[in-house]
Amino acid sequence: MTKATELREMSDEQIKLVWKDAAESLFRLRIQSQTEKIAAPSEMRKQRKLIARCQTVLGERSRLAADSGEAVGVESEAKVEVGIKSK
Repeated sequence: MTKATELREMSDEQIKLVWKDAAESLFRLRIQSQTEKIAAPSEMRKQRKLIARCQTVLGERSRLAADSGEAVGVESEAKVEVGIKSK
């Protein structure tokens, strides 16, 4: 089982691979649940939670990047405006 702390230590690409594997596994479990009895029904819940953890960590990172990007973007926009006024 992959905890959120373990996911936070991974790179974005690794998290996306874990997410993809969990989504494929959940798909297979859903198909299996429709066609036959699943040996471990709790596995579906585990996969859904793992997908949610991946989405949460990636969302945190994107918000953090956006917040730091906005601060940088404001400074660069100010420089552009100053450059336009001086011409």
